[in-house]
Amino acid sequence: MIPEKLQLLIKEGEGLTIEFKEKYSSKIVQDFVAFANTKGGCILLGVDDNHSCKGETLTNKMKAEITDLARNCEPSIFIKSIKQVGKIVVIEIAEGDEKPYSCSAGYYRRLDAVTQKMTQKEIRIIYKNLTSTSFEEQINKDVSWNDISKEKIKAFFKEANISISKILPLEILASLSLAENTAINNAGVLFFAHKPRNFILQCQMTLVAFKGINRINIYDRKDIQDDLLTQFNEAMIFLQKHLNVRSEIKGVNRKDIYEIPLEALREAVANAIIHRDYSMCGTSIMVEVHQDRVVISNPGGLMVGLDTRFLSDISVRRNELIADMFARMDKVERMGTGISRMRTITKAAGVPAPKFTSNLFFTITFKRPKFNIIKNISGSEKVRRRFGEGSEISSEKILKLIQIDKYISSKKISEAIGISPRAVEKQIAKLKQDGHLKRIGSPKTGRWEIAK
Repeated sequence: MIPEKLQLLIKEGEGLTIEFKEKYSSKIVQDFVAFANTKGGCILLGVDDNHSCKGETLTNKMKAEITDLARNCEPSIFIKSIKQVGKIVVIEIAEGDEKPYSCSAGYYRRLDAVTQKMTQKEIRIIYKNLTSTSFEEQINKDVSWNDISKEKIKAFFKEANISISKILPLEILASLSLAENTAINNAGVLFFAHKPRNFILQCQMTLVAFKGINRINIYDRKDIQDDLLTQFNEAMIFLQKHLNVRSEIKGVNRKDIYEIPLEALREAVANAIIHRDYSMCGTSIMVEVHQDRVVISNPGGLMVGLDTRFLSDISVRRNELIADMFARMDKVERMGTGISRMRTITKAAGVPAPKFTSNLFFTITFKRPKFNIIKNISGSEKVRRRFGEGSEISSEKILKLIQIDKYISSKKISEAIGISPRAVEKQIAKLKQDGHLKRIGSPKTGRWEIAK
């Protein structure tokens, strides 16, 4: 491993295939097992959790101990290399082809950036569903490096709060396990292709708002045929557009409270993206807003052996690489706690917990409180955006949309909150004038920044 690649890994931080250890200890064997049972990976000895290089020296004794630890696992684990790179010791573990692996302390796997011990039930379920190569890992032979967007890579790094001066797509995708040698896998296409649907036709999400409680009368629809981060952001904007919200004032601060907590909805949307079966052609993730409920569903039911009654106890990911990317952007909680979080968040808000069903699709349903239908100026029906006291759309709504998507255009803001583009521009101009908002970069390719 060259020093430049090592520095990139340290900047990106821990993830599915990267683990930092400040010092060597024999407990490192648990990470050997976790990597062998998942996607393989690298352990960087001499780096702490804050990405600081403390340094570690590779001795012949340490090298012999590491080799013995791996050999004594069941089955034996293959270590691809043990090297001193500058001040850091780099241990590269291969993904095993005789899973599951174990050491004297038990069976372990990699879940986002955490090495987690597995229960016997998890072992049975995970390896019952094991296939040779998942869809996200498969090399996409139709895509070339010219099809990869540097702007999307830059947007990802901003979301992940990673500072990097030069965008080198081949090195970056390889470091994130989204490319192998010079070939790009499907996960890399889903995140970073200019037009991912040119290569994966089913890469889309459908957002629909219905009148009433039946799936008949559509009054708003949007098909998102873009990368996974864009799908996530567009889904949240759509939900904010169609959900009721009330304002609570404490002292001088005003807080918008949605009828269904946005934190729970974020987990549900991310869950749908992460657990979708992307090999199912002719399908789409669905986000539906009905008068009495919100329904979020993804193609691909639960993995064989899983039951909706025990979702809080076991986390089995269909797409480990996609999950790792969302965890790096802090769009989901690490450790696979999304289902528990949805239940906890809704309970704390005093609203019904979501219901989960599974067949060919996995579906999450949130119940909505009753609300009224009112007429807009043109006389057509429109869902009331606020429950309790009604009020005008304010600049705070624009700031909330910008918090979700720093690159959102005035046109998209206009569509999301239902006011004219000219009105949006006026409110943005006032926010900038008052020091609440500023534009970084050009009007076309730049981003918004909200004042702290």
